[in-house]
Amino acid sequence: MAKKIDKAEPFRIRLDSQSGVPIYRQIIDQVTGGIAAGALQEGVQLPTVRQLAVDLAINPNTVIRAYNELEIRGVLNTEQGTGTFIAPLNDTRDATERKRLLEKFADDVVSRAGANGFTIDELLEQLQVARKRR
Repeated sequence: MAKKIDKAEPFRIRLDSQSGVPIYRQIIDQVTGGIAAGALQEGVQLPTVRQLAVDLAINPNTVIRAYNELEIRGVLNTEQGTGTFIAPLNDTRDATERKRLLEKFADDVVSRAGANGFTIDELLEQLQVARKRR
């Protein structure tokens, strides 16, 4: 039922201290991105707060903040004494709503990339690279 992340699995959280994005936000984005990419699936156990803080050399409160927000969003389930797990996908939106949200997200990403001087081709290339990393 619950699957532990082991050293053979490719998913790893990578922090970028130069990005300007808060560390807890990077953790949230990478966990949700890992789920979207299929690298993290329902029932996978995440590292403990303490272990992730040690692995990333960050304050445990930062991990707690990220895990709490992910739990509030319904992305994670924490079972006292057992661990923190990827929650089952509970997407009750219909296909039309999902398509609308995806289009908005894609438009936002393209706009942000363009505002920073990147072309759609460069963005697509980087998305392929990101997909392979996960």
